[in-house]
Amino acid sequence: MAGFGIERYTLEPWLNEGKLDWREGAIQSLDKDVIADINTPFSSHGGTQVMEGNLGRAVMKTSAVPDENKIIEAPAVVFNSQHDIAAKFSAGELNKDCVVVVRYQGPQANGMPELHKLMPPLGVLMDKGYKVALVTDGRLSGASGKVPAAIHVTPEAVNGGLLAKVQDGDIIRVNGKNR
Repeated sequence: MAGFGIERYTLEPWLNEGKLDWREGAIQSLDKDVIADINTPFSSHGGTQVMEGNLGRAVMKTSAVPDENKIIEAPAVVFNSQHDIAAKFSAGELNKDCVVVVRYQGPQANGMPELHKLMPPLGVLMDKGYKVALVTDGRLSGASGKVPAAIHVTPEAVNGGLLAKVQDGDIIRVNGKNR
């Protein structure tokens, strides 16, 4: 729709006498609470965090996680499939502070299925006042939301990564502030 060339993406569409037309876009943000400028960013390190700890390396999208939720320390609740979480959630077995570990979800183990359906139930737990985080060797599209999620843990569980050794009740600290 924009046409050829990257410069076309600097133009904005508008209706000119009832017809679609293009004009120069805004030079500066019209609302710096929505789009920050380069001199006053929302965060000095951007919206993602590479994390490293005794379970391996992971990535967390921190831009949507409130500061008070960036560090969670709680007992692990371990799953080998995202589908098993719904049953425990419905039964009320996740109504507690917990770090939900979903392993064997990486590209070499399970083809890296989309795990974004985990976010609504984990968000409900947070709304109930529980401290909750997700740790997985899998992926989340956008990985956005209020739930702190350490994703793409490497090495993968299937390759002998330490995520494979985590057991229910192990205390895990997820620190989205530590660089």
